Amino acid sequence: MIERIAILGTGLIGASAGLALRAHGFTGTIAGWDPDEEQLHTALSRGAITVSTDAPLTAAAQSNLILLAGPVFTILEWLDRLAPVLREDQLLTDVGSVKGALCNHARGRYNGPGQAGFLPGHPMAGKEVGGAENADADLFRGSVWIFTPSEGASAPESNEGAAPLAEAWRAWVAKFGSRIVELDPDRHDVLCAWISHLPQFVSTAMSALLGDEFAANADLLPIGGRALREMTRLGASPYSMWRDIAHTNSEAIARSLHALEQRLAHIRENLRTPELRGEFERARAFSLLLPRK
Repeated sequence: MIERIAILGTGLIGASAGLALRAHGFTGTIAGWDPDEEQLHTALSRGAITVSTDAPLTAAAQSNLILLAGPVFTILEWLDRLAPVLREDQLLTDVGSVKGALCNHARGRYNGPGQAGFLPGHPMAGKEVGGAENADADLFRGSVWIFTPSEGASAPESNEGAAPLAEAWRAWVAKFGSRIVELDPDRHDVLCAWISHLPQFVSTAMSALLGDEFAANADLLPIGGRALREMTRLGASPYSMWRDIAHTNSEAIARSLHALEQRLAHIRENLRTPELRGEFERARAFSLLLPRK
């Protein structure tokens, strides 16, 4: 059903998707485009794509499925540019970390009569380093891939041409080793603010704070060992990606940060009281529930 795929954005996630497709038996064409020629060349040399292009609109128009694998603002721009180019027998999907803004922007442009299908998606996988050079065919194995399709007549499944493609893409994602979860876009954004965006901003704040505190004594940092490395690992994530997330999911992120500020204040005020033990016990009980790879 899917014989030709266009991946617009061949960084970590886009190139990993290409490698995962190849690793699990996709034999069709994977056309790739990226604004960074070096990323595009790396993706091609690693086999994540089979052909590179400097004409992304043409590549998209010639493909059954188009995967948008860039930052949220870039995906918003592509939703506009691709709407008049694609046909109703084509499917557009994405890997954006915020879904409400994308789904709202797509409304009226996709999934209607004569329009291409749009299946918004978000793989809950990644690394603190980006780029096609760090792409991995197994990046999505054991992770959750969230889809936030519209309901009723505006769903991709309502389009006769797009419906089989949406089903086929879900099947490929399952082959990658991902567990598929369907969520309302607003629910997705609130959930991700807590379980994905909050950890990133905590690590960013902690890394920046420690950088300021130990700017003149960086040689002391290795003393921190594993605990320091784990808590600051996400601090290496690029601003270019998180800027868009902060702008498009700011309300939910602000609520989670405010709740954390209150919790930290509570701990600070109870450093020498029995309540501190309660916090550790609650934290330990929750931590033991989390799966460990």
